[in-house]
Amino acid sequence: MGGNVIIPELILLDWLAMLWFALCWIGYNYFSRYWSRRTSRLQNVLQDYIKDWIEVLHRRELRIVDTSVVSNIERNATFLASSSLLVIAGLLAAVGSTDKVITFIADLPFVTSVTRQTWEIKILIMVFTYVYAFFTFTWCMRQWGFASILVGSAPLAEDRTVADEKRAAHRDTLAETVWLAIYSFNAGIRAYYFSLALLAWFLHPVAFMIASAWVAAVLYRREFRSKTLRALSTGRDRIRSVRKQDRA
Repeated sequence: MGGNVIIPELILLDWLAMLWFALCWIGYNYFSRYWSRRTSRLQNVLQDYIKDWIEVLHRRELRIVDTSVVSNIERNATFLASSSLLVIAGLLAAVGSTDKVITFIADLPFVTSVTRQTWEIKILIMVFTYVYAFFTFTWCMRQWGFASILVGSAPLAEDRTVADEKRAAHRDTLAETVWLAIYSFNAGIRAYYFSLALLAWFLHPVAFMIASAWVAAVLYRREFRSKTLRALSTGRDRIRSVRKQDRA
């Protein structure tokens, strides 16, 4: 009789934990976009440096440095996409060892009882998380490929036959493409972060909820309160100040 009462409560707690996880992940994405309109965000500050880089690119005769920059950044997305496939393969292999894992987890302290069905559901949600990360990183790779084509098609600085409007259009297109590639990379990184919160679900739903909130807090601090953001913002403000003095 007692068992019949406890099991529904645990299932309800699991559902609440899943809902809280979704709210933390999806809600933070919307919050980040909304809050960036009021204060500086790491990605938005970086966009100013991207525009400066593209300005220099258009004045540079040799673009070897620029193509190397694109290739190096694209390599990070390639590595994480490959890692996502390896993690997915490992998780699917873990489904075949469900009985052994449940027996092992049952002996751990502070761990809720796990049935075969709940274990497989948790593994499946982790698989979906890394599938999302894989598609996001591969799309990021394609966007960096588009950016490399735009770098190769940039008008030469000494070519006076190219209209200023065409140069401006090319700069804006390249800047937007690079920004979207970085946005996709950030989305994949967030999937990795929240997948770590999913690990706490195997211990207890409450631990899962706490870990989800903690990941959202870490993302907020790094995007809006990090030392890196402060350094980039300070540098950007100093560059703007020098430009105003030069124009004056």
